[in-house]
Amino acid sequence: MKRRRMIGMAGAGVGLAAAGGAFALSQGSGTVPVASSSGDAIPFYGVRQAGIVTPAQDRLHFVAFDVITKNRAELVTMLENWTAAAARMTAGLDAGTMGAVGGIPESPPDDTGEAIGLPASGLTLTIGFGPSLFTKFGLGKQRPVALEDLPHFPGDAIDATISGGDIGIQACAHDPQVAVHAIRNLARMGMGVVSVRWSQLGFGRTSSTSTSQATPRNLFGFKDGTANLKAEETALLDEHLWVRDGDGPSWMTGGSYLVTRKIRMIVETWDRTSLGEQEAIVGRTKGSGAPLGSSGEFDEPDFSAMSGNIPTIPVDAHVRLAHPTQNQGARLLRRGYNFVDGSDGLGRLNAGLFFIAYQRDPRRGFIPVQTALARRDSMNEYIRHISSGIFACPPGLEAADDFWGRKLFT
Repeated sequence: MKRRRMIGMAGAGVGLAAAGGAFALSQGSGTVPVASSSGDAIPFYGVRQAGIVTPAQDRLHFVAFDVITKNRAELVTMLENWTAAAARMTAGLDAGTMGAVGGIPESPPDDTGEAIGLPASGLTLTIGFGPSLFTKFGLGKQRPVALEDLPHFPGDAIDATISGGDIGIQACAHDPQVAVHAIRNLARMGMGVVSVRWSQLGFGRTSSTSTSQATPRNLFGFKDGTANLKAEETALLDEHLWVRDGDGPSWMTGGSYLVTRKIRMIVETWDRTSLGEQEAIVGRTKGSGAPLGSSGEFDEPDFSAMSGNIPTIPVDAHVRLAHPTQNQGARLLRRGYNFVDGSDGLGRLNAGLFFIAYQRDPRRGFIPVQTALARRDSMNEYIRHISSGIFACPPGLEAADDFWGRKLFT
């Protein structure tokens, strides 16, 4: 159902009851949430949160909130309200039952209205809780040991004002206005309970999360995410992505850990680098995306191959240092996005990659891989890590009487 249809119902005094909406929005367990077209809705309810293995949409709006209330009940009430609004917005409806124009003129609308007439656009909303939240609300016993602030890696230039956060929400959609509308309404509803710490817009997904998707390119012009975990690889997802029973507190079983990194790309310097050097730095050809020495994009890299006395794939190439065989089998599910935040004071493009990765345990996933890259990756000459975040993302909600964080707070 599109928003304009819902608005007509609301104007006639026929608000969509929560229970009825839940029936329409629910999905079977164990399925990968997908939409058949870019305008369709992706089911909100399910055993996993949508927006993780969901085939990556075209646009991103990520936000990190700080909780500013000390009242636990206020926080829980906000999470309940957020959950109801998220269920509605991912279905292509207004955030509230009255909507942008269905309420009384004397009161502010319960939806901001910029998505009137737009379809659901594959919107997904994925929530995670940061380490600082557990300290603020005395949740130490519920805090997973895997949820530790990320260490300082060599070369990091992290800006604390665009890092961390008590709550992180990832909004992905095929229409940027739909993603922005969702985050705007959640921020509006959270006024007095949370404040926005930082946010990031993204475009042009930089990895494929499904075998149905072609491999995209990043702002360096290379295919990105060729070897990424895919939604169809269920055994690998169980091994590397989803938190298992016994991994930590029970409220996280079935969830996943989210790592974000904002990576500034020094594109002007990269653009003056020869094609041969670019390919040596990445370890893949720029055209096909094949590993150096191979012909197909999905060929396994041969790290033993030699070109004379020199390794065909250099020892400090990005693909070698990031490969699972070099990191005790560590694998991540990445769904990052390009960003361009205008130009800096020197006229350089303020652009790069907003890296997003999900994993079963960052201590065996992102941290060892990034440690190897930070120490030896020849690409470091062209990139700067300027923002960092980690969040514990619980499993999905299977019914409309559940809400984000219920098992953590009650």
